Amino acid sequence: MINLKKISTLLFLTTLSLNSFSQSLDEIVKKHVDAIGGKENWSKIKTLKMECSMKSQGADIKITFHQIDKKAMRQDISLMGMTGYNIITNTEGWNFMPFQGQTKVEPMTADDVKNAQEGLNLQDEFITYKELGKKLEYLGKDDVDGTECFKLKITDKNAQETTYYIDPSNYYTIKQTIKMKSNGKEMENSTTYSNYKKVDAGIVYPYTVSSGWGSSEVTNLEINPKIDEALFKPSVPPTK
Repeated sequence: MINLKKISTLLFLTTLSLNSFSQSLDEIVKKHVDAIGGKENWSKIKTLKMECSMKSQGADIKITFHQIDKKAMRQDISLMGMTGYNIITNTEGWNFMPFQGQTKVEPMTADDVKNAQEGLNLQDEFITYKELGKKLEYLGKDDVDGTECFKLKITDKNAQETTYYIDPSNYYTIKQTIKMKSNGKEMENSTTYSNYKKVDAGIVYPYTVSSGWGSSEVTNLEINPKIDEALFKPSVPPTK
């Protein structure tokens, strides 16, 4: 005989557990956003300029970023006495890397444009994921170099997955792994973040970023500088 009372109790407890889990996930996101300066301060950021120094395979590299929120981003790279760049906008993208043998500016592939456009949003992804229709999941905890982190996955409308590892001691992201497609092949790329600092705009930003290519250090960060949009045209020469 079916025990309806037991089934009802089980359903009630399951619903209660799911609600509790949802609340804990919301709490993790809220504490993370608060830790990096809060939604209000991040919403005020419309442009950014950042200069970095990087060492990769023994080479010294200088990188300069210019970005307009949701519209365009440019990265100039100086290496071996040469300077190249990549540009991404909300419609297209270009590459010019003379130290890789390129002699002229070339358009990015459709996959590379799609992947890079994720970075056009200056705000932290945990602030924008809902309005952009992304799905957030809690995957439990996982170890990152001895730190047991909250593991959260965000999936966008193109099924691109980004997994974040958040340090429960300060709610900063210390690692990010992205699964993406490039030239028809699936790739996975991991980046670690550290040396967080609070800047004048009230936000907290990682000054050390490391990936398979090497480790970069922020040497200068400007929030809301004036940026000429002509900089995002492939005809504009690299910045020195």
